[in-house]
Amino acid sequence: MGLGLDEIKRRLRVFSEQEAAGTSPLYEHLTAKAAEDDEIAGLLTDAKNGEARGTLLMATAHRLIQADPIHPLSRYYPSLGGFDGVDSETWPLFREFLLSRADKARAIIASRYTQTNEVRRAALLYPAVSIAAKEAGGKIALLEVGCSAGLLLGLDKFNYRYQCDGGEQLTAGPAKTAVGLHCALDLEPGAVAPKLLKKLVINGRAGLDRAPVDVHDEEELAWLEACVWADQPDRIRLLRTAAAAQVKYSPGLVTGDAVDDLAATAASLPEDLPLVVMTSHVLTYLGERRQDFLSELKKLASERPLWWVSDEGYQVALEHVLPGRDDLAGNTVLGLVRWHNGETQARALARTAPHGQRMTWLAA
Repeated sequence: MGLGLDEIKRRLRVFSEQEAAGTSPLYEHLTAKAAEDDEIAGLLTDAKNGEARGTLLMATAHRLIQADPIHPLSRYYPSLGGFDGVDSETWPLFREFLLSRADKARAIIASRYTQTNEVRRAALLYPAVSIAAKEAGGKIALLEVGCSAGLLLGLDKFNYRYQCDGGEQLTAGPAKTAVGLHCALDLEPGAVAPKLLKKLVINGRAGLDRAPVDVHDEEELAWLEACVWADQPDRIRLLRTAAAAQVKYSPGLVTGDAVDDLAATAASLPEDLPLVVMTSHVLTYLGERRQDFLSELKKLASERPLWWVSDEGYQVALEHVLPGRDDLAGNTVLGLVRWHNGETQARALARTAPHGQRMTWLAA
């Protein structure tokens, strides 16, 4: 059953005030207005499985304007070459555009999930995967849960530059590659910068997702692009570049459930390799099944060496295995967990920014 209109409008308001504010002037403005408009907010009543979110409404509008780029609304969409800032005409144009395509909008909303595959998050995950690979002795198999198009499964193919306090720069990954990522790296007092592997050796990779995206399908890739915020065109260019590069390694993507199908997906990877399981902004969608997911990880860890690398909100992920860290409450945290001889070894490595632009390394 879909959500009620009042709850949808509340979600839109929260998205505008807490997620888009200071990051996306366009989406902040549009979702604030949508939160006060029964007809626009009402389009989300057809969303499935509680997916009625500001991101889904904005992605739907983005996909429709992609398909009609000569509409006057496009001048507010940098992703389509627009360069006008928000003004008094933005909302009326958006409202008219979406309501005149209400049937198409409802069809997208009823059939799609928001799919984000933020390539820059690889820069956040790489240091933790490096530590796991070193502890595992070198070669690993990599499994990403909630993989979307699986672009982060290519993190060993990207080049990384971390700009540290005081001007020092850490580098990792192949020098000649199409995808280069930059990330600011701050150090908490008492923290020591991570030692990065220059080269990761991944000899098996797989992704598990409820609706994996085939980037070789132009319509699917267009939806993935539509889920990127329209006033952040650099993210779309990076997405395209990483999607083109994926042709060289083509990870196996499995359609399935994060809990029920985890063991079978893990079994598809070479059993003689230590396994690194990776999640990034996924556990919030698991709701009450988060503990079941952790139980499945622990069960897998009794069968083969396993590390869990997570970039998640502290309360939805790491708190379950590393409780009592009030200093991390409200933060997205890079975590590394290993279950060894029945013991849980959990580490909080860094506070992270949502789109991979910055991380603060924590003292041990």
